[in-house]
Amino acid sequence: MPSWRELKRFCERDGWELFKDTDHYFYRKIMADGSLKRTKVSKGTGEIPKWLWKDILKKQLQVDEAYFNKMI
Repeated sequence: MPSWRELKRFCERDGWELFKDTDHYFYRKIMADGSLKRTKVSKGTGEIPKWLWKDILKKQLQVDEAYFNKMI
């Protein structure tokens, strides 16, 4: 499982915009078709729990693991 730091790195390298920095990092990305993707990245350390990672990957990032791994 990736770490929260790797998720943050992915967002930065994949063109996501940091739009809020509080107790978490909040990123968004406007797609070519005008749709908006959003994700929240913990400032904590360690790995993202498996059940949560699968949800983030599918519902928020909307990419496959191969693409994610290529970008980090």
